[in-house]
Order: sequence, then structure tokens, then C-alpha cells
Amino acid sequence: MIYTLKQKFIDNFILLMLIMSTGGLLFVFNRNIASISFLIILLVVIVFIGSSIKKSIFNSMILTFVTFVALGVINYSFAIVEQTAEKYLFYLLTVVLSILSLLHFRNNRKADIFLIRLHSVLMLISFHAFFNFIIFFFMKNNLTIISSAYHECETFMHLFFYTPSKGIVNVFGFEFCRNQGFFWEPGILQIFLNMLFFLEAFIIKKRKSLLILTALVILTTYSTTGILLLLIQFTVYLFNEFKLNKWITPFVLLLAIPVYIIFSVNLEDKISGVKEMSFQKRYFDLVQPFFIALENPLTGIGLDLFEFQKIRQEFYIPSSSVQSINSLTGIDSKIQVTEKGSTNSIMFLIAGAGFPSAILLMVMFFKQQIIAEKKWLWMLIMIVSVMSEPLLLRPFFFLFIVSGFNQMFYNITSRKKLIS
Repeated sequence: MIYTLKQKFIDNFILLMLIMSTGGLLFVFNRNIASISFLIILLVVIVFIGSSIKKSIFNSMILTFVTFVALGVINYSFAIVEQTAEKYLFYLLTVVLSILSLLHFRNNRKADIFLIRLHSVLMLISFHAFFNFIIFFFMKNNLTIISSAYHECETFMHLFFYTPSKGIVNVFGFEFCRNQGFFWEPGILQIFLNMLFFLEAFIIKKRKSLLILTALVILTTYSTTGILLLLIQFTVYLFNEFKLNKWITPFVLLLAIPVYIIFSVNLEDKISGVKEMSFQKRYFDLVQPFFIALENPLTGIGLDLFEFQKIRQEFYIPSSSVQSINSLTGIDSKIQVTEKGSTNSIMFLIAGAGFPSAILLMVMFFKQQIIAEKKWLWMLIMIVSVMSEPLLLRPFFFLFIVSGFNQMFYNITSRKKLIS
């Protein structure tokens, strides 16, 4: 079957919307209309443009949907404080968007199309981020402020986005604004850039020049997590290439050394420098939700973010436990409470949903069938990403949880069919 230009456009659009719904400014400033528009487009594609839905795929998707609804109802009903129904409806929308997206690619496309189109969309994001970084130096005095109830940034022609109030850094005398691309902060851009590096280095394997460009753009985010993931990927890539071509080793090392130097400066700045509180907040987001979960282990406190913020404002970790953790890690925690949400979406899930549901979802996350080659490295990128940004319950990442459930139910229904 010929893969047409129209099909490529549809697939690119679906993946772009999946990514934008996971930290993109399009959804930050236009969440309701963008989400509903995405849902309508998916339904039109599946009902009117796609192939007839295979029964085995349909059954597994229905069972996946029912499972998520059951988990949501249990969490909503047994939360320790009253939850906002609207928040759970948006979680339901995330479930539907993820299921429909996976349904489209599983039913209407070959197995490799998802990764090929993801690679294409991530290249677009990388090229935009490259120009986003450069244009700031020429247009930094011609930016306009755009804002919503929860976010504010500056833009040039609504195509390039910056947050100078928080993002201006000076590295070895070079001052620049941290690159956030299409996203609400640089830490999210680096996630998708590291995914692009992974796909190009270990799956697609076509352009080494793209690896260099992607690595450079990751550096412009000046994200500690992003640069660490890049260094890990550099190491794996170097090991793989050394087995095939020993002459490439000096070249890769030549690129890795300045990356490591920048990482060292960045890490020192985060742990004991002017950015120390950013590190302290992430450290606190790792620890406090776990203790909240210990007091509500079965069903959690509920997944309503606003109620979670209220509870953590008044929740103090026992001093004996704090001392033990500080002694074990060698890190002196300087935050006792906070009114902000958690940057660590895995720990938020554990506190909000309880250990049984959270463990089930994470097991399915690891059982995803979308990325099979170098799966351990891909999942390392995914886990580190959702532990540093509140993205696990957003459509793109949630798609991988859906994939795990869907494969499990697909295997069960297929086995029953063979037995009968």
C-alpha cells in the first residue's frame, strides 16, 4: 500500500498535537479549544478516513478505556478530600486522546510509521528551536508579553517564545536566554530534543549532522537534566560506534568534552549556586509526596492538583525522617513545605493515586510496545523526564501507558480467540 502525502500530513499533525498537548504553549494558552479540536480531528480521521477498525484492536482499546475509567472512579470516590469533577474530566479527555491516537496508528498504519513520523515532527521542533535561540539576540528588545491565568512569557510574532525574567544565564561570559522553543519552559524542550537524538542515533541512523545540531540545541536549553541525558546518550552512542568504526571515537569525544564541561558548571550552579532553590524544589518534590503516600497508601489523596497543593502546604515530613534522609543522601533539605505543584509526576501519581494504582500504571508504562530497540535507554529518558517535569499524565507520555495496557488486553483477547 502506498503511503500518501495526505496520510503523512495527517500523521504529522496528530503527533504534533500529541507533543503540543504535553507542555506546548498552544495548549497552555488555548487548552480547551485546542483539546476539543484535537479530539474532533482524531474522530474524523478514525471514522471517515481510516480503515475499518479490526475487532481485536477495538476490543483491547475498549478494555483499556474501561480500566482507566474504573481506576479514575475509585480514585475520585475514595480521595481524602472532595475532588473537582472538571479535573477528572480532563484526565478522561487525556485517556481518550491517547487511546484514539494509538488506535489510529495501530489500525491504519504499519508498525514503523509512528516512529518515522515522530522523527519528522521532532526535527521540525529542533529546527524551530535552533532559530528560536538565534532570533532572541536580534529581537530581544521587540518582544511582546502574552499571558494566561497560569503562565506568562514574551514572544516575537507569536512564532518565537522566551521568558527573559527567568531564563537569562551567563556561561563563560556568554549571556543568552534559555531556549524553550514551543514549550512553557526549557526543561520540556530538552525532553523532546533528547528523544530526537535517540531516534536519530539508534533507530533512523541517517544523518550525523542532525545529531550535532540536536546536541547543540539541547545545550541552548541549559537544562541540567537535558545535558545529563545527552551525555548518557553520547556514551552509549560512542560505545556502539566504536565497535563499528574506531576512527569516529576521537570525533565523538571532541563533542562530548565541552558538553561535560557545561554540565559540570550547570550542576554546580544548581547544587550550591544561584539556582540552588530549583534543585531544592525538585529534591523536595521527590521526597514529600512519598511521605504523603505513606499516610494514604491504597487510594492516595486524589489527583486534583489544586487539592494536592493545599494538602502539601500543611504537610510536614517528620523531623527524624528528614534527618535520616539528609544523612543518607548527604543533601541538606532547605524546604519544609510548598504551595506549588510537584515537578515529579511519578511521585505526584503515587501520592494522588496510591501505591497499587501507581505501580500498575508504571508497570504498563514499562511494558509499552512503541519503542522496542534500545528500549532500556528510551525508558531511561522517559523516566528521568517525568521525574523532572509534570508530564506523565499528559497525552504524549500517557500514550505509552495506554500502549502497555492495550498490548496486555490484545494478548488476552487473541489467546481466548485461539482457544475457542
